Amino acid sequence: MRTSIATVSLSGSLTEKLTAASRAGFDGVEIFENDLLASPLTPEEIRARCADLGLTIDLYQPMRDIEAVPEAEFARNLRRARHKFELMRRLGTDTVLVCSSVSPLAEDDDALAAAQLSRLADLAQEFGVRVAYEALAWGRHVSTYDHAWRIVETAGHAALGTCLDSFHILSRGSDPKGIEDIPGEKIFFLQLADAPLLAMDVLQWSRHYRCFPGQGGFDVAGLVRHVLTAGYDGPLSLEIFNDVFRQAEAGPTAVDAHRSLLVLQETVGLSRPPAPVVPTGIAFAELVTPDAEPVSALLGALGFARTARHRSKPVDLWQQGEARVLVNTGPAVRRDGTALAAIGLESPDPEGAARRAEALLAPVLPRRRAPEDAPLEAVAAPDGTELFFCARSTPELPGWRADFTDTTGQPPSGTGVLRIDHLALTQPWHHFDEATLFHRSVLGLQAQESVDVADPYGLLRSRAVTTPDGSVRIALSVGAAPTEDGAPAQHIALATEDVVAAARGFRDSGGRLLRMPANYYDDLAARFAFAEGELETYQDLGILYDRDAGGEFRHCYTRTVGRVFFELVQRDGDYRGYGAQNAPVRLAAQHAAKRLTGG
Repeated sequence: MRTSIATVSLSGSLTEKLTAASRAGFDGVEIFENDLLASPLTPEEIRARCADLGLTIDLYQPMRDIEAVPEAEFARNLRRARHKFELMRRLGTDTVLVCSSVSPLAEDDDALAAAQLSRLADLAQEFGVRVAYEALAWGRHVSTYDHAWRIVETAGHAALGTCLDSFHILSRGSDPKGIEDIPGEKIFFLQLADAPLLAMDVLQWSRHYRCFPGQGGFDVAGLVRHVLTAGYDGPLSLEIFNDVFRQAEAGPTAVDAHRSLLVLQETVGLSRPPAPVVPTGIAFAELVTPDAEPVSALLGALGFARTARHRSKPVDLWQQGEARVLVNTGPAVRRDGTALAAIGLESPDPEGAARRAEALLAPVLPRRRAPEDAPLEAVAAPDGTELFFCARSTPELPGWRADFTDTTGQPPSGTGVLRIDHLALTQPWHHFDEATLFHRSVLGLQAQESVDVADPYGLLRSRAVTTPDGSVRIALSVGAAPTEDGAPAQHIALATEDVVAAARGFRDSGGRLLRMPANYYDDLAARFAFAEGELETYQDLGILYDRDAGGEFRHCYTRTVGRVFFELVQRDGDYRGYGAQNAPVRLAAQHAAKRLTGG
C-alpha cells in the first residue's frame, strides 16, 4: 500500500520535512496547517516541490471546532472553510481532516452535528474536496470512532466520510473490530501511531508520547487488519506527536518512520520482504582505540590472549574461550577514546540477513578489503555501530577468521571466561525507540520489557533484545554516561562459571575492579541469607548479587577505559535478567570513580 507521513511528525522547516520524507521512501505527506503557515513558499510552490520530490499531498489538516455549534458560529466556520478549500485547490489536495469539536460552544446534538457536517460537505464538493471526520479521544461530545461514524452515516453525504486514527481509538480502549462494519469507501483516511502504555491525561499522552508502530504497546497491526477487512484502500499514514522526534534530525527520523510501516505491512500480510535471519551467536566485538596499550593491559588481566593479527590491517584478535575481542588501531579509527565500534553476529545465512537489513532501510556499509579478505556483509545500526553478518567459523570453513594470522607465544591460563554474555550499548537520546525497532525487525531479536533505572544524575532507560535461547543478548539504554568525556558508555559482559575466581584472577593480574559501597552489602545481608564469609568475599571483590524466580546472578565490573568497560557475570539456573536491581549502585560507583580518578 502507499505510505504517507504527516509533516508534524518531523522536525525542521516544511522544505526539510518534505525532502526527508521523499528520501526515506514515502509516497505522500499530510500537510499540517502550522507547517504551511510558517513556510515562505506559496501553496503553488509547495505543490510543485512535492511533485519534484515524487510526493502526493494526501491530506490537509486539521480543521477544528466546526460542527454542532450555534448557527452564527457555523456561518463563520463555513466562511473559514471556504478559504481553506480554496487553499487546498492551490495545493492540489482533495481531502481535509475535520476533528470532532472541543469548543465550549459545541452542543451535544448528533442531529445538529450531522446536518452541519453535511452542509460543510456541500461546500467542499464545490471545490472537489472530501471531508474526513475524526473523533478526537478528548472531543467534547464525540470521542469514539463509532460515534463519529454514526454522525457521518446520518449525514449521508458522498463528500463526507470518516478518518480513523489508531491513537484515538486504542488510547480509549475502544474495540477496533467494529471498524469492519464501516463501508471501506467511507473510510476516507487512516492515521497510525503507537504509544507506550501510560496512565495519564489522554491529551498530554497524545501530544508528547506517540511513537511509530512497533515502538509502543498498542496493537496497531490488529487495528490495521480490521481496517483492511472493511475494504479501505487508501494510504497508511503516520501522524506522530513526539517531543523527541520533533527535536531530532528529520532524515533519520523519516527513515525510522518508513521502516515502521514496512514492518507493519509485513505483519499484516501486505508485503513479503526477505525473512528475518536470527543470529545464532556473537562472533566478536570490535574495539577501536588510538592507543592499544590500556586496552591490551585490560584484556590481558581479564585472561585474554592476543591469538592473531589481521593480514592487512592493524587489528589484533584477543580470545578466551569463545569470547573474541578485536582491537583496531588503524588510522581511520576515532581519536576520542576507546569505543565499541562493531559487533560480529554469527548467522546461518549472512547474505539473507544482509538482504533483510537492506530491505528494511538499514545502511549497507562499504568495506575496504583486500581481494583475499573474507567477504563480510555489514550494516549500520541507528547509533552507528557496525553489524557484521558472519558465517560460523569451522576448521573446514574459517570464514572471517581466515583473515587473521595466528601469533606465536604461550597463551595465559585465563580467568574462566567462556563467551560474551551480552553487549550493552548506550544510545543517543533520540535513537532509543528506533534502536529497539531496528534490532527487532532487522535482526529478528525479541524485545524484553523496558526498565527505568535511577542514575545519580538522571534516569536511565534500558531495554534488552535477545534471541530466545540467549545466545545473543544486547541491552540498549539511554541516559547519563559516566565516562571521561561524557559520551555514551558501552560495555561487554563476559560469561563465567565462577565469577569469584574470575574476579580474583583479574585483580591478581593487576586489573582494577569497580568498588561498591558498604551500604549495598548491608542491604544484601538484610534481603538474602548467604553462607558464612560469602558476603564478605563479594564486598572485597565488588561483586553484586541478584535473584529472581529462575535463578541467581552475580556480576562485577572493571574500571572504564575510554568509553568501554567489561563486566564479569555468572548466571545460575534460568536467570534471564541483567541485574537491573543493582544498576543504580553500579552507576553511582562509576560516577564516583570518574570523579576520583578520571575513569
